[in-house]
Amino acid sequence: MTNADWPKLLTTLSRQLPPRTLTIDPKICANYAGDKWFASNPPDAVAFPNSTATVSQIMRFATKHRIPVTPRGAGFGYVGGCVPIRGGIVLSLERMRRIKEIDPDDFIAVVQPGVITKTLQDAVEALGRFYPPDPASRADCSIGGNIATNAGGPRCLKYGVTREYVLGLEVVLADGTVVRVGSRTHKNKAGFDLAKLFVGSEGMLGIVTEATLKLLPLPPSRAALAIGFTSMDDAIRAIKAIFKTGFLPSALELADQFTLAAAQKRTQSKRLTGCNAHIIVELDGQDESLRREIRELEKAIRMGPNLFIQRALGAVACEELWKLRREFSYSLRDTGLTKLNEDIVVPRGKLAELFRFTSQLEKKYGLPVACFGHAGDGNIHVNVMLDINKAGAQKRADKALDALFKKVVELGGVITGEHGIGLAKKKWWPLVASPALQDLHTKIKTALDPHNLLNPGKFISDTKK
Repeated sequence: MTNADWPKLLTTLSRQLPPRTLTIDPKICANYAGDKWFASNPPDAVAFPNSTATVSQIMRFATKHRIPVTPRGAGFGYVGGCVPIRGGIVLSLERMRRIKEIDPDDFIAVVQPGVITKTLQDAVEALGRFYPPDPASRADCSIGGNIATNAGGPRCLKYGVTREYVLGLEVVLADGTVVRVGSRTHKNKAGFDLAKLFVGSEGMLGIVTEATLKLLPLPPSRAALAIGFTSMDDAIRAIKAIFKTGFLPSALELADQFTLAAAQKRTQSKRLTGCNAHIIVELDGQDESLRREIRELEKAIRMGPNLFIQRALGAVACEELWKLRREFSYSLRDTGLTKLNEDIVVPRGKLAELFRFTSQLEKKYGLPVACFGHAGDGNIHVNVMLDINKAGAQKRADKALDALFKKVVELGGVITGEHGIGLAKKKWWPLVASPALQDLHTKIKTALDPHNLLNPGKFISDTKK
């Protein structure tokens, strides 16, 4: 079938599906053309299934007629991962938003992919349980999208990323076959760990229609410190001191001078005056021991130079500290510059070298570079800021990104830690994937999606259509 046949075929499919499941309305299609990145391409139709059976029916039809399908969560990605670059059908899972089960005794939750991450967290915490992954967009992003990108967040330092909490999945394959991988048990060695194969697969291997997630006991208390420094070197020395104490923070965040200046302008915080680097470090655990631990941590930090240390005890006080961190992205947008958000990762011991390099990058290409993020695990959001109306700015930004990614790989790092490859980083995928590794990805893709229908045009080389 050719693209010219699709309108007639999609009308046929619409009649076969439950009412109001599929639309070809151009206005609605335009709303599903992209995510938070710059690229967009409207699909020929958007499907809103509310059951696994309907997803399966759509995929059987799409396979029969060779129509590409791009799965989509809440659309809060930053790399163009859900752009339907080949048109066809966008399959939005937003109507599949039931929390089907929370079992506090089994420490599991069973959810559909459209469940908003914070909605799940609130529901399990009300029962004294804990779902740790906390991407910055957790109030807006969905569990299905988190699984597709292997989302992280500040708490990854102690608790790990989404992958660590996926026990089992229900997946619809490209040909419409429904499979269950994994289980609801916390240990399972009955075959390959196929549930993890789909985590981080960016919608290219199958469509998750149900997830069984691991829960933990909810830590009864939290404590945090916010620390300001006159230099990034002082901040990085403090990070080393934190780990030398023997404590494993639940989160350890770092921000640079440009980010803090933008945040001060937005928040009017007097505390940030003269602050060129900033850390938030949080511990969680039992209240009595936590009070002692946070004092010991503060003592270790006070042994080095700092501008200020602000202590917070309890969830409410900790959230007040985190309000500043949550303003960083908005503060950078307030500058009026376009933010190229690159979620690179370097080995923890290479942080100082990374920040020295980004400072050089800024001078060499004449573009501000704002860095903040998860210093505890080396995942820093390096934001190249550009005025798109200035002649040559985009070209300089492209060269800056080339230099950045090459340096990150040289340091033993990777080009993305949370957002994925999508379209935005497709160009740099060969930097971190050898020809043999690329070929292995293609073989897995071909085995599960031989006609290359699921989210085509992304970083895996096109296979037979």
